[in-house]
Amino acid sequence: MRNHDSRHPVTIPSDRCGYKGLDHTRFFVNGFITCPYGDGQEVLDSVLALPRHHAAYITAEKLDVQFYNPQTTPILVKCHWEELFPDHMIPLSVAVPLLLEKEVPCWTWSQVAETWESMRSYFLGAPHGARSSLFVSQETGQGIKKVWETLIYTGMFGPIKV
Repeated sequence: MRNHDSRHPVTIPSDRCGYKGLDHTRFFVNGFITCPYGDGQEVLDSVLALPRHHAAYITAEKLDVQFYNPQTTPILVKCHWEELFPDHMIPLSVAVPLLLEKEVPCWTWSQVAETWESMRSYFLGAPHGARSSLFVSQETGQGIKKVWETLIYTGMFGPIKV
């Protein structure tokens, strides 16, 4: 989740991060299906309006099936990564720059540093374990944790929140 207010982060697609018109939504790795009432054009338009990033891009397409109700339009929204491991996991070489890009600018207004335990849902996605998830391997998760702990122990975000 990149397109959100850093002071009020989100972990799932919603109108708070640019997705409009979502309804009856089911999430999975690197995508989701939403079934809004009507033609779903609001969802398609909002995905097109999302800012592009060189690491990944988002697409949306109508599906010609009925999942929920005849008055809904199923739409598949997918994240296409430019670089993934063969097992479809995000590599550390991509995950750390994305983390730094989003989190380092927060040092200008942060008052406290959040611990790994309070931030890992944002970094790993859900569901997740202590250092891995459906998106990142144990090795990548451990690398992200080390980078995050290095950042917070510099004091750049303020005292560590306990």
